[in-house]
Amino acid sequence: MPERKRVAVLADSDTRWKWGATTARRLVPDHQLTGYLLRGRATPTARQLGEVGVGAARPAEVTCAEFLAEIERERYDVVVLALVGGAVQAVLHGARALWPAPARRPVLVTGYVGVVYEKLADGLLLRHGADLVLANSRHDAERFRAVYEGVGADAGAVTETALPFLGGAPYEPAGSRAHTVVFAVQPSVPDSRVDRAYLLERAVGHARKHPGREVLIKLRSKPGEHTTHLEEQPYQRLAERVRGGLPANCRLVYGNMGEVLDGADLLVTVSSTAALEALHRSIPTAVLTDLGIREALGNHHFLGSGCLASWDQLDAGLLPEGDPVWLAAQGVRPAAAASAGPAAGEDAASHGSDAHDPRTHDPYALARAKVAGLLAAARLPAPAPYYTLTTAPGYLPGILARHRLAPDGTPRPGAARPEAGESRLRRRLRTHLREAARGVYRHGVQRVAPVIRRLGEL
Repeated sequence: MPERKRVAVLADSDTRWKWGATTARRLVPDHQLTGYLLRGRATPTARQLGEVGVGAARPAEVTCAEFLAEIERERYDVVVLALVGGAVQAVLHGARALWPAPARRPVLVTGYVGVVYEKLADGLLLRHGADLVLANSRHDAERFRAVYEGVGADAGAVTETALPFLGGAPYEPAGSRAHTVVFAVQPSVPDSRVDRAYLLERAVGHARKHPGREVLIKLRSKPGEHTTHLEEQPYQRLAERVRGGLPANCRLVYGNMGEVLDGADLLVTVSSTAALEALHRSIPTAVLTDLGIREALGNHHFLGSGCLASWDQLDAGLLPEGDPVWLAAQGVRPAAAASAGPAAGEDAASHGSDAHDPRTHDPYALARAKVAGLLAAARLPAPAPYYTLTTAPGYLPGILARHRLAPDGTPRPGAARPEAGESRLRRRLRTHLREAARGVYRHGVQRVAPVIRRLGEL
């Protein structure tokens, strides 16, 4: 019986932990998973980790230097980096310092947790150097390769897959379900209090106009918790100020997005990846245009999707339907589309061999084959990121310094301080101090900063 592969996932938020752990399962089905959380402002709480529905043990909290020491000592087969671009770059340079010549080292995998609508070149070049850079769709794979080839970098690591957590039962519109609208909010889109209050008021107004519907405001985090982005204006606080309070058929909810979508008849969002999850299940999905179609909002990504709509249109009864051609390009193909034959604009041959349909083909087959080939190699070359002290001497050192790495990728003195020798009491005290510091920081972001900003506008 073959030995189970040892896989490590390093994540820096709840959503990236979800992506990293589910990606690991897709890439290496028979594996032993060890999770790590990169210590930082978005380190998730136990509640947040439990909500993503991965079902693994709580990951250990580490710094970048400590993680590098772990992967050198533990000799993992595969390492999945579910991190922001700068952190990925730091780990890649740290790995290069550990294995500067061809050696038996882990296969390094990274990618994106959802829709890529901003900082495309910056984020991709910071991820260059991994053995696999996963793209969630054909559309993304083409863009990723164009960026790498545009700077003369090797684009061979770009590998088309799909979002690893797409799934769930297909939507059944016939009357077995209650009329339920889910408004999936985002922590930083939009970012202003006025815009967020407007969207909340429109959701509340939709509930009042349709008393037979239940409107769920799906929240990402509780006040004091952080996700991938800072949330300065939590919807919980805004809901407290709704005139007349929330109607009986409108409420705030938490929980795993897949489970919330189980009872949804309509998903509404500005630009959340939840839209792709809903479209995969054929749930009517609306991407809001009320605040414009703008790059800053991310809803421009959905041009051509057939999902762009306003609250006025939803109030009037519109249930948008996704465009099959757009969905296929995005790596999303609902069950109904998969069984209906070629979409408009596709010929039968291309449809029959379409490897982009996650319901009729395994979108991770190519990535899994690449990983298997790398694992079979006696030695792997040293990681070779595009950014070096030659190509980016004014940029790279600052990125590495933020993770307490020297310009050559080695840990700065004291950065990888082992805590194994500490007493249990001291480790517990250190944990409480970190949590207290994060609490102060989050209070400043969500309570103090908005007040100071409003005073500055007087």
